[in-house]
Amino acid sequence: MKYIKSVIALTAICAAISLLLALTNSITAPIIEKNASAAANEALLVVYPDGGDFTQIDLTGKELPATVTDAYSASNGGYVIKLLTSGYGANMVLMCGIDGAGTVTGATCLSSSETLGYEKTYGDTLKGKTTADIDAVETISGATMTTSGYKNAVKDALNATIILGGGSVDIRSEEEILNDNLSEALPQAEGKFVSWFMAESLENVTAVYEAENGAGYVLVSGEEFIAVDKSGAVLSEVADDVKATMEANAQLIINSSLTEVDISGYSDMPSQVKKVYKTASGNYVFELGANGFGINGDHYYNPSGKQIEIKASATKDGKIIAVLTTAQYESENIGDACAKESFYSQFNGKTEADYSDIEAISGATITTNGYKTAISKVFEAVKILEGVA
Repeated sequence: MKYIKSVIALTAICAAISLLLALTNSITAPIIEKNASAAANEALLVVYPDGGDFTQIDLTGKELPATVTDAYSASNGGYVIKLLTSGYGANMVLMCGIDGAGTVTGATCLSSSETLGYEKTYGDTLKGKTTADIDAVETISGATMTTSGYKNAVKDALNATIILGGGSVDIRSEEEILNDNLSEALPQAEGKFVSWFMAESLENVTAVYEAENGAGYVLVSGEEFIAVDKSGAVLSEVADDVKATMEANAQLIINSSLTEVDISGYSDMPSQVKKVYKTASGNYVFELGANGFGINGDHYYNPSGKQIEIKASATKDGKIIAVLTTAQYESENIGDACAKESFYSQFNGKTEADYSDIEAISGATITTNGYKTAISKVFEAVKILEGVA
């Protein structure tokens, strides 16, 4: 009986406490919510001081740039956009204010894992910019990854406000735009293409893409995407002279073949040259190894101990046709830029006289120099193979 009384007493006490907690919560919850709202509003006012009150926008179903994580509308028109992007490191969180006229009112970095600290003040350089002039804002040398990532994210914010305001803007990535152009030129490929390494000198062609299903090729000439079928017949509507040129190019592609050259007997062949192939037309394709940061880097920064692997084609008179980085183990977010087309394509069309006239990778001198040294061996190897060394 005594035990039952104790249980009843404890139950009554718990019920009373729960009632008091519920009463306290009903009184304090609105206060807490109001304070949290005020704090959030204060953070938004940092980048949009004249924004007034802000209302979070439901982004469900809206096609916005991938970097956009949250958006707020300002009571006086305009928006504040929260973004998650990458610079030298991942997870750089930015906040950007944009007024009703599409002008950046402020930008700030909320958190990041950057090392040099440029993201802390770079937003100041973007204030007052619009979609039309943000590309002209200087990217800081030595902090290219950080400042480029910041600037591109603010461009995404500007594009997002256009979309939220009922306008339209192309937010596709470069890869998506390329694939859409290829698919439009050759629908029979069903959207699946692989880049064809140019071992032949093609007239007025900067890139070739092959349909994975064997339907044909797309030749890129300037801004034109010209489709040819698997027999080499031009499918796109082009002028007669362009058609003749592209069909001649297509035959070079279709009939291209590689025969490996035995280089074991060439004692003076540069060590960077690993394999050599010769095409039916007399061009050469080289597999190269470059001593970048992975070989010559400071051991304090954990170099990989591996070479950069490069494929390069050249004419028999020593002109580079194409270059491709096939594998790299360089420093993350710095030297690994050697795998980007914007870097290695700079060597296309170069000769021994001007191959070094390329833009170096910012902050990756060892990688850049090692890569250029490997490319220089192409010219030396061609001379050896052609018997003119």
